Amino acid sequence: MVNKGASSLPPATGVLIVDQQLTFRDALAARLNAEQELIVVAEAPSAESARRVLVGRPTDIVLLDAELPGDSALAFCAEMTRRIHAPRVVMLSAASQAQRIVAAIRAGATAWVRKDESLDRLLCVIRGAARGETWLPASALGVVLRLLMEEQDDRRRCDDLLAALTPRERDILFHLAEGAGRKEVAQRLHLSAHTVRTHLQSLMAKLGVHSTLEVVALTRPRLEAWPEIRQLRRSTTSTGDGLDEPRQTL
Repeated sequence: MVNKGASSLPPATGVLIVDQQLTFRDALAARLNAEQELIVVAEAPSAESARRVLVGRPTDIVLLDAELPGDSALAFCAEMTRRIHAPRVVMLSAASQAQRIVAAIRAGATAWVRKDESLDRLLCVIRGAARGETWLPASALGVVLRLLMEEQDDRRRCDDLLAALTPRERDILFHLAEGAGRKEVAQRLHLSAHTVRTHLQSLMAKLGVHSTLEVVALTRPRLEAWPEIRQLRRSTTSTGDGLDEPRQTL
């Protein structure tokens, strides 16, 4: 017999658990499934297996083991949060290191919860995440906020420096950031090696650095934010190497 009142209940929040430890996953899944408004849609021991089991399964919350090998946790977090109907990612970790929390926030994580927190705390965070709320450990909050503010200041300074470059200097900068050497940059842009060197010396002076490596390290994180750079990427990729694209003559 169909429960007539069931249709009036809000839809359950779908949760994906990605954790290396089988016993932890199983225990957590059993506890979450006992909650009326939560349902575990899948479990996985790795990001790779999570991608497979997630196909065709609507997910609202991802509980993600921050200790997955290498950078796979951050990469998977960024991948999930870039989706059109992006789930909220709650990182689970044995520690609360501020730098790692900041990296997770950059990747799009909504919350960071220590694995030794109480289950009631985790349930509270999951429900809050489903409502769009953010949660970070109180012990690390001050340091995390300071690091984020310092990053914001660094980005603003970098944007100001990039704004001082000419279009050609930004053009050269993009190709350097893509990994091209000076000779390859000259070939791509139909410029002489001397002209590229002159522009490079000018942009290094404006940025206050002394080597190509320093130029790339300073500006690479911000290049994608620049419309001119995004347009250049489209024009170069549309022809393979960009050599057939019309270029401004200096």
